[in-house]
Amino acid sequence: MAVSYNQPSFDARSFFRERSVLSYLVILNIAIWAIIQAVKVILYLYNRETAAEDIHRIIDMLAVPAYLPNLATQPWSLFTYMVLHESIWHILFNMLWLYWFGKIFLQYLDQRQLLMTYILGGLTGGLVYILAYNIFPVFGPALPNAYALGASASVMAIVTAIAFHVPNYTLYLLLIGRIRIVYLAIALFVFDFFMIPSGNAGGHIAHIGGALFGFTWVTLVHPALRGKFRRAGNWSYGGWKVFRRKKQAGSGDAEHTRPMSDEEYNTRRAENQKKIDEILEKISRGGYESLTREEKELLFRSSKKS
Repeated sequence: MAVSYNQPSFDARSFFRERSVLSYLVILNIAIWAIIQAVKVILYLYNRETAAEDIHRIIDMLAVPAYLPNLATQPWSLFTYMVLHESIWHILFNMLWLYWFGKIFLQYLDQRQLLMTYILGGLTGGLVYILAYNIFPVFGPALPNAYALGASASVMAIVTAIAFHVPNYTLYLLLIGRIRIVYLAIALFVFDFFMIPSGNAGGHIAHIGGALFGFTWVTLVHPALRGKFRRAGNWSYGGWKVFRRKKQAGSGDAEHTRPMSDEEYNTRRAENQKKIDEILEKISRGGYESLTREEKELLFRSSKKS
């Protein structure tokens, strides 16, 4: 069953007051951009002849270099580059995508996983960028002066992770209409790949690295960890049941279980379907955001079974 949801609406006041990992990430990116712009203005007002060079020097210290000797002198740049933007359009589009898909991400996964995906996706994007520039001959002439900056790799990791976690999630795009989120993530990946020769090769390569991390984590690592914890929980629960059964057997009581009859199964299935219908009716009245966490989880489990 493919379920369509309303895109998250933006309420700036409530968003910045909610103190979530998502709002902190957006605030951090905006704050660093604003500080750099303020420094530009101050240098301009003091009429410094080297103002442009000073700004580029600051940005180069925070952006991640592809040239390994330069990277060795500023290893922190592998982290600072993913919250660094220079132009207003760059940060605007990155923050919009981070907000939209970060809100969807938090509907199904938690804040710790969002932060982990942002950081590790950005690191993977940076490392793939560095590796590509040091391997492929076409980048040789530009290598000593190549730098990457921006949250795009981290954002692509989040987009790809949630797209493959809930592939049936549907968005409405202007001029396109309704589209499943997984198709959008695939289209972005293909677009970045084919755009490598057309300019900003480093940025597109970093995007690909972030997307690869998001896909790998949500399809391989996350299910494996979830299965591991579930098995551990089942083992401990099973052990507790055995312990209880032995204890009750010693006291003369026995625990009996029987399979569910067809009538009981059909009754339970009808009850679940009634709950789903009530949830869908609630969405039509107040939107997806009106659901409780339990209702969202029930709807998600139902969409996975269909």
